[in-house]
Amino acid sequence: MVFPNSPTHPGTTGFEPSWVEHARILGERVVRPTSADRDRANRWDHMLFTELAHTHPGPGLAGPLVPREFGGGGLSAVQTCALLEGLGEGARDPGLALAVGTHVALATVPVRAFGSPRQRERYLPRMAAAEWFGSVSLRQTQGAALDPGVTVRPAGASPGAWVLDGELDLVVGAPVAHHFLVLAAHQDGSRTAFLVDAGAPGLRVGEAGPAAMRTCGWGRLILDGCRVPEGAVLGRVGGAADEVEPLLAALDWVFTSAPWLGLIRAMARDAVDGARSRRLFGRPLADGQSVRFTLADLAIRCELAEGMVYRAAAQFDSGRPSLQDAASARLFVASAVRTVTDGAARLAGTPECSGDHLIERICRDAVFFAETGGGSEVLRPVIAASVLGIG
Repeated sequence: MVFPNSPTHPGTTGFEPSWVEHARILGERVVRPTSADRDRANRWDHMLFTELAHTHPGPGLAGPLVPREFGGGGLSAVQTCALLEGLGEGARDPGLALAVGTHVALATVPVRAFGSPRQRERYLPRMAAAEWFGSVSLRQTQGAALDPGVTVRPAGASPGAWVLDGELDLVVGAPVAHHFLVLAAHQDGSRTAFLVDAGAPGLRVGEAGPAAMRTCGWGRLILDGCRVPEGAVLGRVGGAADEVEPLLAALDWVFTSAPWLGLIRAMARDAVDGARSRRLFGRPLADGQSVRFTLADLAIRCELAEGMVYRAAAQFDSGRPSLQDAASARLFVASAVRTVTDGAARLAGTPECSGDHLIERICRDAVFFAETGGGSEVLRPVIAASVLGIG
């Protein structure tokens, strides 16, 4: 999968500070003022997403990976990761950042990569404009590691049509989604990807979600004899295992990790502020050698995590995405989040120091982040198989 470099935005390898800063300022202005309140209320605010999508000047955050001919930003994978990193740092809202990343990459890129001309023309412009929100279940972003949870059979009376049955939880943005990317298993074990509109007969959205990422807008997708037309098939019939599934896994591991780069930088900054302002036995905490060692460790984790995510993102731009590097980045970022959270919690002091209870929320959300994407039980075998040359 190739994300062509835009001639107006050169330099698509490595760190992209201008894009980070653009999104950081935007997130700080638009999202951060209500982050803690929305978290307490367990509330997704679609108006915030719309405002993020229509920012001027600069690229909106709804369709950076949508080609310009379809109304998108036409940005590279590296530039898009920079936007998501900046959003994470400025917004300080893991749930909303997850929803934005899911729409931007997981729901959009498979349509761009495997959609028919008609599908691309129908979905991409409206997704880039934030008119349509694309949704995916995080249960279906782990390749072949888990059963898809949905079965499919031909609709006998309608040649080319299909009937889907099953349930999916952890569906990001389900209550406001216009359509869902769904992977379904055939009787012979092969799998097909579908674009299922929210209004499809036999489809219902239930209220369900984890205790974490509370501003994400979770839901459960219930498919009970859901009929979809032939035009809903994304890619080849029976070809999802070779097409959509590996792409979806790599997208999840890289692009939902990108906002956490900004979040851990925000926490590390809070830790530095706490070390400078708090005193122990009449002296600033920052005078202690152990505190300085902790701050050094946090800075190192932030830099290494950033390098691994941007390396994996750059491989999308080169046309050679690597499951090994994507899985390695996700595994390391999850570990870095835990390390930085622990250090920041010890140094930053009470939640009132930052005013938005970020560390308190991150302690809860980091556990969920580490478990999604398959967790170490999926990521380590992917890395090992690549090292051994057997997958």
